Amino acid sequence: MSARNSQSNKSAARERLRQEREREAKKAKARRQVTVALSAVAVLALAGGISYGVVQMNKPSHWEAAKNQKDVTAPKNTSGADGTTVVLGKPTAKKTLELYEDSRCPICATFEQQVGESIDKDVADGKYKVKYVGATFIDNGAGGEGSKNALSALGAALDVSPEAFLAYKSALYSAQFHPEETDDKFAKDSYLLEVADSVPALKGNASFKKSVEGGTFDAWAMKMSAAFDDSGVEGTPTLKMDGKAVTGANGKNAPLTAEEFRTAIDKALKA
Repeated sequence: MSARNSQSNKSAARERLRQEREREAKKAKARRQVTVALSAVAVLALAGGISYGVVQMNKPSHWEAAKNQKDVTAPKNTSGADGTTVVLGKPTAKKTLELYEDSRCPICATFEQQVGESIDKDVADGKYKVKYVGATFIDNGAGGEGSKNALSALGAALDVSPEAFLAYKSALYSAQFHPEETDDKFAKDSYLLEVADSVPALKGNASFKKSVEGGTFDAWAMKMSAAFDDSGVEGTPTLKMDGKAVTGANGKNAPLTAEEFRTAIDKALKA
């Protein structure tokens, strides 16, 4: 091989190497640009996600929004501000028994199972009226929203009739349907409707179903809950007549047996 050919071959090899290095440099630059672009997109997405998360965290919950709602739809058969006065019974009855309950309260369930029938009979006989005040404090203590949701459903039952309300309240507290305090079953509309199927006036009632699923009386329930908070009552069940507590044998708590209740209520009626 001549020196000239050898030199020519070396020059060609160096040129090919240069071109290859240029191609690799261009590829590396392109990869860096793609990486930077993707990183920028990821940062924007992360920032957007964080912003969305912050907005969602600061966004009031459904029940908070209902609590602050100004236009309140109250059930029929109510009176007073925002319909939070619920008095059931014959207008001619001279006495009124105030009854404070939370739908998730296990002691309220015991009370209703043992005493509810006696109260319903007394009200039907005109011995006294019942003023019902619903609470939702167990949702705060045990977590969940079953107390609020059940109170709203009770409003839907009251919108049907006082009788439907009393029957539905009894069903919610029954041994068959009342859950453990830590089991937030009442938060599910489907379960509230299942309970309602045991009440003839509510079974297959399209208007009632629409009110429960649509939360028609959610804001009313929150106003009723606020009325309980303003009452000064600290626990449920609590019974009062003429502003005085109606208690069982221990003189402190609500009577939890039909016998205790009969003794306590007869004394309150005579006072």
